[in-house]
Amino acid sequence: MTTEGEKPRTTQRSAGSARRALVGRLSWGLADQAASSMTNFAVGIYVARSLGVTAFGVFSLAWVTYGVVLSVSRGLATDPLVVRFSGVPDASWRGAVVRSSGTALGVGTAIGAACLVTGLALGGRVGPAFACLGVMLPGLLLQDAWRYAFFAAGAGRKAFVNDLVWGVALIPAMVVAARAGNVAAFVLAWGASAAVAAAYGCLQSGLRPRMTGARAWLREQRDLSYRYLVENVGVSGASQLRAYGLGAIVGIGAVGAIRGAELLLGPFLAVLMGLSLVTVAEAARVLRRSPHRLAKFCLLLGAGQAVAALLWGSALLLVPDRLGELVLGGVWHSASQLIVPATLGVAGAGLGTGAAAGLRALAAARRSLRCQLFASACYVGGGLGGAAVAGTAGSAWGVAAATAVSSAVWWLQLRTALRERHHHSTPEVRTS
Repeated sequence: MTTEGEKPRTTQRSAGSARRALVGRLSWGLADQAASSMTNFAVGIYVARSLGVTAFGVFSLAWVTYGVVLSVSRGLATDPLVVRFSGVPDASWRGAVVRSSGTALGVGTAIGAACLVTGLALGGRVGPAFACLGVMLPGLLLQDAWRYAFFAAGAGRKAFVNDLVWGVALIPAMVVAARAGNVAAFVLAWGASAAVAAAYGCLQSGLRPRMTGARAWLREQRDLSYRYLVENVGVSGASQLRAYGLGAIVGIGAVGAIRGAELLLGPFLAVLMGLSLVTVAEAARVLRRSPHRLAKFCLLLGAGQAVAALLWGSALLLVPDRLGELVLGGVWHSASQLIVPATLGVAGAGLGTGAAAGLRALAAARRSLRCQLFASACYVGGGLGGAAVAGTAGSAWGVAAATAVSSAVWWLQLRTALRERHHHSTPEVRTS
C-alpha cells in the first residue's frame, strides 16, 4: 500500500529500467559508430599519407559519390524500417528486414552497374576509382542495412560486432592496396572488407535479403520512403555538388583539403553519427510513451552535440604542426587552416539533428523534406559562393553560415509540428 504522493515501487523500478535500457541503446550506438567511423578515419588517413593531396582528392570524389548512393538506400530501405519497425514484435521485424535489406541490395546492384559503366567510360585518374566503387556498392549498402536493422530491434551490440568484423577485414586489405599504390586498389580494399561484414550480417540475423521483396517494400512505405529519399539525397547530393564544384573552381587539391579537415573532426563525427543511428528510434519510443517529453529530448540531443563539437574543435586548435603532419602528412597544412569554420559547421549541423530526429519520429515527412531541401540549397550556395569569393577557406566559412541558418529552420518546423500534433490530439470542448 502506498500513501498519497508516493510513487509505487513498481513504477519507480520500471522507470529506472527504461532509463537503463535507453542508456544501453545509446551506448551501443556510440560504440558501433566509433568502430565504423574510426575505420573510415583510418582509411582516410592511410590513403592521404600514401597517395598525397591530389590522389586523395580523387578518392574523396569516390567517397562522396558513395555517400549519395548510401543516402538513396537509406531513404528507400532503412529509414522507413527504423521509423515503423523499432520495438515491434520479432516476427514483424524479421519480415520487414528481409524486404528492407533486399531493397538496399537492389539499390547497390542497380546504381553499382551504372557507376561501373561510367567509370569505364571516363578513364583517366577518376574513372578506375568509380568503376571499382560500382563493383563494391552492393556489399557496402547491405552492410549498412544490417546496422540499421539491428538498431531498430534494439540490438546495437550486433551492429557493433559487425563493424568490428569490417575493421578487422580491412587491415590485410589495406596492406595489399598499399602495395598497388593507386586509388582504385584502395577503393576495392575498402569495399571488399565491407562485403565480408555484410555476409557476416546474414549469419548474425539468420535472415537473407530478398530482392524480390523490394517492390512490395517500396509500395508499403511509399508515403515515407520517397520523401526520405529526396531528403537524404539532398544532404549527400549537396556534398557531392560542393565537392565537384570546389574541384572545378579551386582545384582537386581543395577537395582533399576539405576532406582532411573533416578527418580531423572524425572522432567527434563518430559520436554524431553514432547517436544518429539510434536517435530516431529513441525519439519514436519517447513519442509513444511520453509525448510531452519529445521536445526536451530533442533539445538536449541537439545542444549536447553542438557543445561537444565546439569542445573538440577547440582541442584541435592546440595540436602542434609536428603531430598534425604525422597524422595527415602533406594534407595537414591546408586542412589545419579550416579547423575553425569546419567546427562551426559541424556544431550547427549537430544542433539541427535534434530537431530532425523529432520530425522523423513524428513522421512529419513533408516538413522534414522542406527543411532538408532548404538546408541543401544553403549548403551548396554557401560552399560554392564562398569558394568563388575566397577559395577553399571561403567555402568552409560559407558552409558554416549555411548550417547555422538551416538549424534555425529545423527547430521552427519542429515547433510547428509539435503544436499541430497537440492541437489534433486535444479533444474539442463543446459549449452547447
